[in-house]
Amino acid sequence: MGTFTKICSALLVLVVLAAGGAWFAFETYTRSPMQKELHEIPLVVPEGASFSQVIDDMARQGAVTYPYAFRLLVRIRKQQHNLKAGEYLLNTGWTPERLLQELVTGKGVLYTLSFQEGLPWWLVAQKIEQQGFAKAEDFSSVIHDPEFLRKHNIPFSDAEGFLFPETYKLNKPRVLNKASAEKVASMLVHMFWQKTAMLWGEAKPGPEHIKKLIILASLVEKETGIPEERDVVAGVYANRLEKGMRMQADPTIIYGLGKYFDGNIRRSDIRNKENMYNTYQHRGLPPGPICSPGLEAIKAANTPAKHDYLYFVSRGDGSHKFSKTLKEHNKAVRKFQLRRNK
Repeated sequence: MGTFTKICSALLVLVVLAAGGAWFAFETYTRSPMQKELHEIPLVVPEGASFSQVIDDMARQGAVTYPYAFRLLVRIRKQQHNLKAGEYLLNTGWTPERLLQELVTGKGVLYTLSFQEGLPWWLVAQKIEQQGFAKAEDFSSVIHDPEFLRKHNIPFSDAEGFLFPETYKLNKPRVLNKASAEKVASMLVHMFWQKTAMLWGEAKPGPEHIKKLIILASLVEKETGIPEERDVVAGVYANRLEKGMRMQADPTIIYGLGKYFDGNIRRSDIRNKENMYNTYQHRGLPPGPICSPGLEAIKAANTPAKHDYLYFVSRGDGSHKFSKTLKEHNKAVRKFQLRRNK
């Protein structure tokens, strides 16, 4: 073997060893914590930002070490165009692989959005605005949009009844506009269909059945917070419907009065026939749900208890006295009204 050949062979070995060493060092870098001292660093990735810009920003804040190696990692993993805008809370104890995964999945910082069962849509909108996820005005526009309702199979003129009460975890939008409102509204409606799927399985009911079910569930939600009473209350309204009686439900009057309700139901409110939600004047169920009910109220409306009760009155402690006849009911009313007066 000639001298030149020996030199070339030696150089090739050195190149291979150097390349192997460099690759080993790179792989070690990608799987090692970036710093020994652990602390969190907030990072905002604006819309349209490039990985190069974000890596420079992270390097300045100490969120990433050896930025040139991190750029190489991005290219090797073919993630150059997968950076997600959002708000992140990075940890210096993460490996570069973990950091890259965070930036391309876009999970970011998750905030809590929550509201309780039984709220009408305008109070849900208010809660959403107060918690910083959308403007109430935009949310109202979205849930009344015929295209939105068609897309989500909602058989009413708005999404009342389908804004499922739950505790959600999600990113906060950087800009509050109609798009951010639609994102939140869609999430609530998707949760409704996801939670109620268990009630009917693959045989999803038609629009008319859904209408009756959600209206009835909204009445149950507003009338009682006692778990054992829900299916009984649903049974009372089912019995009244079967007999052609009026529902005579105070919460329906209140819903019809809307934002103008001042806490008192007056005789004039009870006699008002122009309020289409006044079930003292109009027979049958009201024209739409009067709140977004929780799953337990929907279950009760789906399988009302079988009994002969036609009336109920509050005992004043949250529970109710149920009666089969008007005579029994009037007696119960006098008893519990007298107790409340005392």
